[in-house]
Amino acid sequence: MSRQFAVTFDYLCPFARNAFSSIRAGLDSGRDWEVRFVPFSLSQAHVPEGETPAWDRERGDKYTSGVLALQWGLAVRDQFPDKFWAFHLGAFAARHDDARNIKEESVLRDVAAAAGLDPDEVAALVATGVPRKVLIEEHTTAVERWKVFGVPTFIDGDEAVFVRLMERGRADDLDQVLSLLGVVRLNEFKRTAIPR
Repeated sequence: MSRQFAVTFDYLCPFARNAFSSIRAGLDSGRDWEVRFVPFSLSQAHVPEGETPAWDRERGDKYTSGVLALQWGLAVRDQFPDKFWAFHLGAFAARHDDARNIKEESVLRDVAAAAGLDPDEVAALVATGVPRKVLIEEHTTAVERWKVFGVPTFIDGDEAVFVRLMERGRADDLDQVLSLLGVVRLNEFKRTAIPR
């Protein structure tokens, strides 16, 4: 029987990059996981209470970092699921390996093309406003239902755990995270220093 879980993402976060590389490694090595990808805007999480939400601000505002990339990711997730992994990991790589500015549509177009997508098709989907509505709905649900405050947060049923994996591509680390997800008596486990 497959293991089902969800995990939040925002391309701004290097720890989300590590988690998704580990998920991909697990799937590639035969783990029977069904993963649902849930957008969570770190920019929105930093907007002061009562102020204009990140997704309603003019592009270029300090609270809009990552919002456009999330919309592109959602357009691909929902309309081109067979290309999602390529786009998803490509967007993380553009930000964290190549130090490209994922606020720029030209960068997202490059990522989409490298994933085998037609960038014009993805841009047209984003322009409809549907991915923006999905972002608002799924981000809000994550906050209200699971009290999500960051990425990556792993979700299984009613349980949600924020985790920082320190290395990429380690399916064995993810196995341990998933095994602890249901241990509700363990609320916080944080190292005081990271051995390197």
